[in-house]
Amino acid sequence: KERELELQKEHRRQEDNDKLRREFARQANDFHQWLGDTRGEMMEASGSLEQQLDTIRRKAQDIKAQRAKLKKVEDLGALLEEHLILDNRYTEHSTVGLAQAWDQLDQLAMRMQHNLEQQIQARNQSGVSEEALREFSMMFRHFDREKLGRLDHQQFKSCLRALGYDLPMVDEGQPEPEFQRILDLVDPNRDGYVTLQEFMAFMINKETENVRSSEEIEMAFRALSKEFRPYVIAEELFA
Repeated sequence: KERELELQKEHRRQEDNDKLRREFARQANDFHQWLGDTRGEMMEASGSLEQQLDTIRRKAQDIKAQRAKLKKVEDLGALLEEHLILDNRYTEHSTVGLAQAWDQLDQLAMRMQHNLEQQIQARNQSGVSEEALREFSMMFRHFDREKLGRLDHQQFKSCLRALGYDLPMVDEGQPEPEFQRILDLVDPNRDGYVTLQEFMAFMINKETENVRSSEEIEMAFRALSKEFRPYVIAEELFA
């Protein structure tokens, strides 16, 4: 009889442990799904720069608020450890992994806010058009297929080519001095990635140079023109 009681006790313990596993898995899986959905929504934000900034700011607030849900998952994880439950066939997610993913999402939201503020400033002060900024952002998102907010060097190179950069085609392993010069600007420490913020800063800088060049050309024409026109006629050009 004592043996039977022990077996019943062990059976209840296993049932209770399985309930804990299931509850942890449910909350962990839901939180992981929310992380992925939120990242996707942030990377797909559309509208004007101000509208995108408003969207990202609201997402950033939501991310902060969701820290409470992560805390519940962490508390359940601690309870599993307390009961010496080290395996969970109902989920592949851990508290450490989810906490890291939440932190990365929080950091991404801050970087995206800063990036959009940078774009608005460039549009307002440097004359870079919103259409150009939108094209840069859309092209980045196209090559950032996993929505990580960064491109590896190969993706970055493809993105530049898609934007019209004339980068020579070279065999694998061969030196690429022109591309390396660009990497010196956007990834000087060679961590292997170009973030959205680094990419946009580079493109804004290049576009600002183009805007200034076109303005300088226009001013040169106006200087040659007797009526300060943005063009000259043949008589003025060869006078």
